[in-house]
Amino acid sequence: MTKPNLGLVGQAREQLIRKFRDRRGAGDDTPGTQIPGAAALRIPEEFCRFDKYPDYEKILLQQAGARKLGVDNPFFKSHDGLAGATSQIGGKTYINFSSYNYLGLSGDARVNQACRDALERYGTSPSASRLVAGERPVQRDLELALAAVYGVEDCLVFVSGHATNVTTIATLFGPKDLVVHDSLSHNSIFEGIKLSGATRRAFKHNDPASLEAILAEIRGNFERVLIVIEGLYSMDGDIPDLPRFIDIKNRYRAFLMVDEAHALGVLGQTGKGLHEHFGVAGSAVDIWMGTLSKSLASCGGYIAGNKALVEILKYSAPGFVYSVGLPPVMAAAARTALDILEREPERVTRLREMGKYFLDTARAAGIDTGYSQGYCVTPAIIGSSLKSVQRSSKLFASGVNVQPIIYPAVEERAARLRFFICCQHTQSHIDTAIRLLTD
Repeated sequence: MTKPNLGLVGQAREQLIRKFRDRRGAGDDTPGTQIPGAAALRIPEEFCRFDKYPDYEKILLQQAGARKLGVDNPFFKSHDGLAGATSQIGGKTYINFSSYNYLGLSGDARVNQACRDALERYGTSPSASRLVAGERPVQRDLELALAAVYGVEDCLVFVSGHATNVTTIATLFGPKDLVVHDSLSHNSIFEGIKLSGATRRAFKHNDPASLEAILAEIRGNFERVLIVIEGLYSMDGDIPDLPRFIDIKNRYRAFLMVDEAHALGVLGQTGKGLHEHFGVAGSAVDIWMGTLSKSLASCGGYIAGNKALVEILKYSAPGFVYSVGLPPVMAAAARTALDILEREPERVTRLREMGKYFLDTARAAGIDTGYSQGYCVTPAIIGSSLKSVQRSSKLFASGVNVQPIIYPAVEERAARLRFFICCQHTQSHIDTAIRLLTD
């Protein structure tokens, strides 16, 4: 018997029915034996319910285990107000090491006033993409000021720091290209590479020789090559040897991208970042990426480099073209914070002093601080996710707020407490935290 012409929709339904009958071992698949409706497909519960997702079941299992061990959930604590060197949580004051308000500019009266002024003039939202609806002068002013920090031609700001890496890498590179990154790179870098379709290789952490070995072997198999490093590694608190990486990228005709999320406002005599720290021209790096949420007391991300790079992203990057623009209020906050950074470099000096004091004190107490070089991030390596959560909970009960970093964010043997230092911390704050941690 000839099967009727079902049309495209009918054919698609037929294929779906066959697929599920094959999977479930069903018999006849002729149109005459079809039972209408999705219920006939016997779709398993786990395919149509969020509470059956493996990830959700894993979360429930972890939470049940924590309750059994008497460990409180250390995440999503609600702060009553400004989070700086100290913070109010549940009406109690804590020494706070869980916020990257490095220069103490989040909450600064001048930053707050700039936000009020922008709010009155522009409102709370740009209400559309800058490409289709235009932009506000404060957004462009911020971009030009950031470009000047790096000594490059132009800059583009995005509404999300994480999305900045994702959309930039995915826009600029593709299946014929290679991206080689530090093994301890941020998740946003992994996600950008995945979306790009480029081949991915990791080199040993902060090891230029490992990078060069990879490029010497396979560089010739690809069109474009991107090398990605971070200006200051957010989990470990160490920095790369920028001149070495620039030399390698030049010899192998590759692009170099530096993620400055935790470096701007921290490294260099005046806080301009990794290039100032090493005395290297900003133009020697192809792509400078950074975020506005750390030293600049705002939210969002940016890409700085030459004009061609910025123009490509301005007209092609989905995370910019199809996304609402950075709110003017946030642009005003970052622009004002950048002005204060330039006028008050003593904040950077004070941050460096407190970062070094924390590192020296922790090491003297026998705490494993990993790779940290004592700038603004220092881990206390515990080596167990459970113990890290337990120690975080005990410290919180004693008035110190520090978050655990556990598997899968890091390897289980590298589970840790991560301490963010800011220029407003005192030696007393640090002494108390180290004493409680060693106790």
